Amino acid sequence: MMHHSTTTTQDARAGAVDPADAVLTPATRDRALALLAGALSTGVDLKVREDIYAAPRVAPERLRDLIVDDLPEVSSDPGQVIDDIRRGMLPYCKNEASPRFAGFADTGADIAALAGAVLALFAQQNLINQSFDSPSATFVDIAVLRWLRDFVGYDNPALDTVADVWDVGGVLTQGGTGSNAVAMMLAREHAAPGTMREGVRDPGRFKLVVPAGIGHYSVKGALGWLGCGDALLEVPVSDYRYDLAALRRALRAYDGRVMGVVAYAGDSRTQTIDDLVAVHDVVRGEDPGIWLHADACWGLLAAFTSRLRHKIRGIERYDSVTVDAHKVMEVPYTLSALLVRDPQALRSITTYSDLIMRERFAFGQVTPFTGSRAWESLKLWAMMRARGRAGLAAMADHRIATVAEFTRLVDAQPRLVRLHDPDLTALVFAYLPAGHDPAAPDVERINLVNRRVHADLMRGGRWHLHQFSVPDAGRIAAGAEVWPLRFLGGNSRTTPGHLAALVDEVVRLGDVHDAR
Repeated sequence: MMHHSTTTTQDARAGAVDPADAVLTPATRDRALALLAGALSTGVDLKVREDIYAAPRVAPERLRDLIVDDLPEVSSDPGQVIDDIRRGMLPYCKNEASPRFAGFADTGADIAALAGAVLALFAQQNLINQSFDSPSATFVDIAVLRWLRDFVGYDNPALDTVADVWDVGGVLTQGGTGSNAVAMMLAREHAAPGTMREGVRDPGRFKLVVPAGIGHYSVKGALGWLGCGDALLEVPVSDYRYDLAALRRALRAYDGRVMGVVAYAGDSRTQTIDDLVAVHDVVRGEDPGIWLHADACWGLLAAFTSRLRHKIRGIERYDSVTVDAHKVMEVPYTLSALLVRDPQALRSITTYSDLIMRERFAFGQVTPFTGSRAWESLKLWAMMRARGRAGLAAMADHRIATVAEFTRLVDAQPRLVRLHDPDLTALVFAYLPAGHDPAAPDVERINLVNRRVHADLMRGGRWHLHQFSVPDAGRIAAGAEVWPLRFLGGNSRTTPGHLAALVDEVVRLGDVHDAR
């Protein structure tokens, strides 16, 4: 429970901490070390615990009343403040590093990345500017961007020719939404150069093609933020990939009005990887001037191992690629990158300020929507440097094995059906009620039972699977909107025993709700 106070302002002056005692100085060093050591120990214990939650799930209103209160008038001992966090907040935080958390892969549990994140906090660098704000940190950004470019197949300029931020070929952002928004800005400027200065004059010129039913919300949001309006063109899919004939028809129907086409190297639902070569060839064959963007927030994993690399063949031909380190590399939130095939493309979205940013290596010139920016690249640099190429490949191969084992268990269970063949680490599947007739499926009943199963999993807090709507590709009722469950095998702590127990729990809950 948080501590409330009704002390008057006049009384509070007597209870105020000395400003010199509240900050880290040589005099407070030992006390700060003790406090920080305790906080780190608490954080490590949170990560390594088996449970997703340390306390029973409670209603949002209960947490609101526990946590939201008036700011105290008097100062508090920092140790008491940390204890308030430890007792009143952390027990209700989900632990994605739990081996029973299988909804996402954002574990944030890489040891080197955690250490890098902590050191970056202490260093207090600001990546808006290089010379005085981030003298060395800027080049850590450049290092990881070059590593990521290499993995997706983009050519890197010789290091001795990298003379400014426009030679790097990418920017770091806080997440895939930000990276995709920058990509859409590049597409807009490519279609109508100078729009940043002159404004949007012909919104009908900025159509954006996406696959129907599986696109990520970020690109639609970006169109609105950029003044392009509701300009999405949703093209039918087959097995969660573009119907290439439909794609060709759409491009011809809107000839001269399409600014970009988005292809998914791992969509946000099933993680299906599109045929990137075929999509590229169709688009370039119809209009070579269209901006091609690949969302590889999940698909970056395929670049790490020879077992998957062929699935993203052709991605290096795309004008831009989004990747998410926090989704696939176990680094703490948040970190994404927007990579561009032609580094000079970033000049079209450059802004200048004579206050702090007008210098060669100031990333603030090419990071739209962002001013001051923390040193987020250090945690990724530490992770990649510690693991190396061999370690990244081993990580990817372990995840492939995990999802393969879960797929085997689902296939062996007659009450479960999977909706696709997994490309990466996701398996989308559903419980089938008793009496299910493949020739006449009761989609409404299937959805009802699966949504109740998911609700029970969320309330119980012991297991975590994701849920969303998706158009069925023909495993239940082709074209129908279904509400399945999604398993994601990105947690290195999840064992075959966990997988078997999870399948048993889904079937048990399904049986309970099917009987009602």
